[in-house]
Amino acid sequence: MTIPFFDGHNDTLLKLLEVEGADKVRPFIEGLPGAHIDLPRTKAGGMAGGFFAIFPPPLKGNLGSVVAGAAGLDDKLPPQLAMADAQAATNAMAAILLQLERAGAVAICRTAGEVRAAIDGGVLASILHIEGAEAIDTEFYALDVLYAAGLRSIGITWSRANAFGTGVPFRHNADPDIGPGLSDAGKELVRVCNRTGVMLDLSHLNAAGFRDVAAISTHPLVATHSNVHAISPHARNLVAWQLAAIAESKGVVGLNYATGFLRPDGRFDANTEIELMVRHVDALVEALGEDGVALGSDFDGAMVPAAIGDVTGVQTLLQALLDKGYGEDLVHKIALGNWLGMVERVMG
Repeated sequence: MTIPFFDGHNDTLLKLLEVEGADKVRPFIEGLPGAHIDLPRTKAGGMAGGFFAIFPPPLKGNLGSVVAGAAGLDDKLPPQLAMADAQAATNAMAAILLQLERAGAVAICRTAGEVRAAIDGGVLASILHIEGAEAIDTEFYALDVLYAAGLRSIGITWSRANAFGTGVPFRHNADPDIGPGLSDAGKELVRVCNRTGVMLDLSHLNAAGFRDVAAISTHPLVATHSNVHAISPHARNLVAWQLAAIAESKGVVGLNYATGFLRPDGRFDANTEIELMVRHVDALVEALGEDGVALGSDFDGAMVPAAIGDVTGVQTLLQALLDKGYGEDLVHKIALGNWLGMVERVMG
């Protein structure tokens, strides 16, 4: 039995941007060696859709080098990204997703109805997301343009600071309570997103910024790709009061497959047992209830357990949940239904 699933976060657009040559579409459609996601494997693995992230690195950087810069041992975050660099990278990745849609490989979805129609039609349902709002100006002109292109989800920060807020470092045995809260522009960004039906993702945001969003936002609180700090004490993971706030708002957390955010020792090691992923799901279900847990792989942006490997391995995780005693209805909710419900509540 293949269980259809919706993924809360991937960095596949950046992976495609880094492909040599002008044609970024054909590698996705025909198969992209070294990637976690391409079209043939989404079909083989049961991926019905997902949030496709735009993560803007420096113009001459790539994901590996930027993440390495965020994983230093001191308290400094990576330098802020210049808006020109952020907009160039963001526009390029948005263009790739638009090209994939024109080629019939994906459908860019702006509402829950469009997501359901794409899934029913056998087309990969894609929600455009930005991970770090560096490409958005504080007058929100760029936001209007990106919204017209299909943007419906924003991570206010990645693990660095920008004009709107401050992220958390990639640091183990650390608390997310580091740095200041949202700027005035960041607070206004929350209000604008609430008015326009854009989901806010808190996955990389620090504790003070999280509190600000919780105080201002009228939407459920969402962390598309984060885990449980009590199991893996990484600054990227959610502590008890954050999980309680998400639960109170009837929000959702997507399980992150990155091994360093799964393991108690914080090591990025592909030799990480599926059972550890199940432990995080257990804790998330206990904290958030059956409607609050989903999937948020971080495919093409992180090292995942070897037993998962790529998008075709998600069924291994879902089978592990069934084997643990999770009922089929709950596994289907975690795999697909809870993200669809959140999209419906936020985007309409």
